[in-house]
Amino acid sequence: MSLTTYNKKRDFKQTSEPAGERSAEKASRFVIQRHHASHLHYDFRLELGGVLKSWAVPKGPSLNPKDRRLAMMVEDHPVSYIDFKGTIPEGNYGAGKVIIWDQGNFLPVDKDHQPISEKQALAAIKKGEIKFYMNGKKLKGEFVLVHLKNDARSSNSWLLIKHRDEYAVDKLYN
Repeated sequence: MSLTTYNKKRDFKQTSEPAGERSAEKASRFVIQRHHASHLHYDFRLELGGVLKSWAVPKGPSLNPKDRRLAMMVEDHPVSYIDFKGTIPEGNYGAGKVIIWDQGNFLPVDKDHQPISEKQALAAIKKGEIKFYMNGKKLKGEFVLVHLKNDARSSNSWLLIKHRDEYAVDKLYN
């Protein structure tokens, strides 16, 4: 996906959301924004390739490895969106309140848990599975995003899954 889709969906004269421009920064940051739009969901964003690769997670992320959370891939967002919080005005795409629920750094890894480059991480997303360690205020440890290629609803359907590690919990996590 590109920032073109992001920009087409917004009227920047009406919303305080940042305009879509590719970033030259190479940081591995993430943000999870609680977005109370027409339906409450969590926007899960990974900074890769000069953009925020983005998924909408209806039930929010979980620290319980038994939970497999649906994550719908959406258009890339500009890196400047990583700090966005506020209200998107009524009548605009995504209208509603946005708060930062969690943020921090992430480290993409391979199947052997070894760090991989940004280029390899982008290739992993393209192949349909990316593993990463998160170091946020709320979310920590290893996670994976897996593309549901045979999902009849949409080719944008993924699962966000917590791996069992010292940060995992067995109780209900909401």
